[in-house]
Amino acid sequence: MSESEQEDLKTAQPVRPMRAVAFQLAQLGAHATQRFSERIAEIGLTPPEVGILRMIAAEPGRSQRALAAELGVVPSRVVALIDPLDAKGLIERRRSATDRRNHELHLTSAAGELLARIAAVALAHEQEITAALSEDEYTRLADLLARLVHARDLTPGVHPGFRATPAAGDPA
Repeated sequence: MSESEQEDLKTAQPVRPMRAVAFQLAQLGAHATQRFSERIAEIGLTPPEVGILRMIAAEPGRSQRALAAELGVVPSRVVALIDPLDAKGLIERRRSATDRRNHELHLTSAAGELLARIAAVALAHEQEITAALSEDEYTRLADLLARLVHARDLTPGVHPGFRATPAAGDPA
């Protein structure tokens, strides 16, 4: 940080008092992530696997490259994300009819059945995390969080943890 930036920080008057909102969001996010991981582990999945299944369900036939682009990762990272789902019999890679160099991703019937269980787990998780809020507070919080996500140009529905998943062959 330059001397000028340091001086600006010293003289800057906060627009509002500090209430540790960012820290509390991080604290709650870590707690929510841990609880969701525990819940999903009970059905034999990890949170990244759930995210990938949801993305493929939303757009069946998307290519591995398109999935990598949406996640903001290099294509080799997608291999590390989808190989376990393929091994569990939850996705199929099919050669593209229009471009044989590409693989299209599709859910198997087993994955379709599993998505209903995932939805039930996600609903129970959300209800547990937000149980202290009234319906109006819940709606307001959801709207405010969506606004913050939009203001930071974050991709809705894409967890930043995908970028930390090791590529195939990388040490874990």
